[in-house]
Amino acid sequence: MTIIYALLVLLALFLMGPFLWLLSVSLMPGRNIFSSPPAIFPTFIDFDNYVKVWKFMDFPKYMLNTVIITVLGVVLNVLLASLTGYPLAVFRFKGKNLVFTLLIATMIIPSYTAFIVHYLTIQEFHLGNTYLGVVLPGAVSVFNIFLMRQTFIHIPTDVRDSGKMDGASEFRIWWQLVLPLVKPALAVISLLEAMSFWNSFLWPIVILNDTELYPLAAALTYLNGQFAYNFGWIAAGTMISVLPIIILFLFTQRYYVEGLAGAVKG
Repeated sequence: MTIIYALLVLLALFLMGPFLWLLSVSLMPGRNIFSSPPAIFPTFIDFDNYVKVWKFMDFPKYMLNTVIITVLGVVLNVLLASLTGYPLAVFRFKGKNLVFTLLIATMIIPSYTAFIVHYLTIQEFHLGNTYLGVVLPGAVSVFNIFLMRQTFIHIPTDVRDSGKMDGASEFRIWWQLVLPLVKPALAVISLLEAMSFWNSFLWPIVILNDTELYPLAAALTYLNGQFAYNFGWIAAGTMISVLPIIILFLFTQRYYVEGLAGAVKG
């Protein structure tokens, strides 16, 4: 058992290697990390890079943009995945299995192949250069629908029957009786989509013409050329951008594990 734990620790350190190296670089003021010999560990702790990059970039503005995009994306994914997965799990209608099969089949299509279609669609609806234009192409995913369907399947039928006996509509049953029982699955979707939208940079750059609307990841990429030789600033800015997601995951990891375990069991 000790050997297994030791191997797991080594594996964790290996996987954390890029993050730890980035953290180390962010604490090296004025150092070229590609110098010979390469700098790996900081000789002393200095937060000068964080202070300077915070002053150089308008982080509060870009963080606010990111929060708006992330909240919109998470809310839409939770609602649309739940509304789609619920009838696929509990209703009986012709073609239900075919619809579900076709949905699953779309998962083999790379998401980037739809960029042109998404761009033309967003422009047709006059949503270019808007937060909604950034969010809509990722407002729901097949994986989230699959996760919610597998979760709803294992909700006892007595729950739905009790709601019908009280005269509740199907929507009210879904909202008041069923959703509270699938909080772990909702937490999984929320966490995955929060990470996805928080770290998105390519699509926002494509659809947003105004750089003032950029989320944080896109802003860092766009401004990368302005301090391309100041690797400490780049590392510090990246560390600031990923810190909220790390904190979010630490506080929600229990629900994340429960939700995935329930879906796999289903």
